[in-house]
Amino acid sequence: MTTAFHTIGVFGRVKNPGVRETLKILIHFLHELGHATYVETETAEPLQDPALTTISREEIGHHCDLLIVVGGDGSLLHAAHAIANQTIPVLGINRGSLGFLTDIHPMELQKIKAILNGEYLLEKRFLLTSTVEVDNAIIGQDNALNEVALIPDTVPHMIEFEIFIDNQFVCSQDSDGLIIATPTGSTAYALSGGGPILHPQLDAIVLVPMFPHSLNNRPIVIEGNQRIDLIMSPNNTTSPRLSCDGRAYVNIPAGGRVRIHKKEEKLHLIHPLDYNYYEALRSKLHWGKKLHYLE
Repeated sequence: MTTAFHTIGVFGRVKNPGVRETLKILIHFLHELGHATYVETETAEPLQDPALTTISREEIGHHCDLLIVVGGDGSLLHAAHAIANQTIPVLGINRGSLGFLTDIHPMELQKIKAILNGEYLLEKRFLLTSTVEVDNAIIGQDNALNEVALIPDTVPHMIEFEIFIDNQFVCSQDSDGLIIATPTGSTAYALSGGGPILHPQLDAIVLVPMFPHSLNNRPIVIEGNQRIDLIMSPNNTTSPRLSCDGRAYVNIPAGGRVRIHKKEEKLHLIHPLDYNYYEALRSKLHWGKKLHYLE
């Protein structure tokens, strides 16, 4: 059973006038409905409205029962990292290009009203936690909603590394890197690398090699609770980098180890009642329309 929302947090990376205008309309709409509204501090600055009640992103989960993100999937990813250890649900208003995660149109205010009244679908998406270790010392750690990616240093160079899953040796690989994606991230970087689309309700992780030296290295889907270890070969002449959702680059020297596993806390994603995942795929990926005889 779903519950209504009363105290709303608002977040957006104001890079264009469209996002700024949508934020103003949304905040006015929430005030008209009588909801207590907190605007994330950096989001509020470009709006230049002294009447706004602002809040730091670290405090949103402690004071709000819903976070509304205005922007594209990148904005929602940014917000997800800020609340990764909190259980506050997130609703996305799409002002980006694709919008697999932000599926509310800016003008669909009545859908937002219905959601605030408790009419919505709640979906839980898991994240990955990656840890980089060198000589048993941790030199970097971060979370990823989409993917953890092993990529070359500033100069493209073949990377040699070994893959272990639950301490079992899988293979040695020479490639430009490796994308390790959640079902959420299977329609992002991993898709462009030739990986499969995973339904978001699957408890699975996909490993997608990036330009492997051997064509026998293919994407593989594993169970979501399995732990992945990547060990960098001593033969590497450069230090590859690890990124989480395209951020937090950490260089990994020869002999370094990357540990990747599912994060315990999940992202609680809100959708309107008419949300259809396959419709999202058709519209975002420009798949063929439904045949007339099926209508």
